[in-house]
Amino acid sequence: MSTADKDIINNRNAFFEYHILDKYEAGIALQGTEVKSVMSGRIQLKESYVAVKDNEVWLFNAHISHYSHGNRNNHEPLRTRKLLLHRKEIEKLERETTQKGMTLVITRVYWKNGRIKFEIGVAKGKKLYDKREDLKSKTIEKETKAQMKDRLS
Repeated sequence: MSTADKDIINNRNAFFEYHILDKYEAGIALQGTEVKSVMSGRIQLKESYVAVKDNEVWLFNAHISHYSHGNRNNHEPLRTRKLLLHRKEIEKLERETTQKGMTLVITRVYWKNGRIKFEIGVAKGKKLYDKREDLKSKTIEKETKAQMKDRLS
């Protein structure tokens, strides 16, 4: 992440639910009011996913709220949006998702050089014991930090 990148939203749930193996940067085709809503952080990626169809990459179920100052031409909140990638990247994503258990998720949305970018993660679903292991390691790390802080003060 360069210094010019400014995070709009991070999808922390994606890192909990999946092992992210590879990441790609993609642009997105948005309508005017959608850009304003995304810039104000009014985007929800909870149940969203990415799929390759007809050699194009699409974002499904991402909820971008209505723009508060938008008029009757405001956008549809749950519409399917096209992600913009190079042809070779699309072909590589298509090959990777045909493997068993692989999927595409949005890991973060950020602002780069005056454009909204989406980071797509090639992911493999975690098993329940992997999630438990993550929670356990986070708890241990948090407790050790607290103990170190107590010792220093």
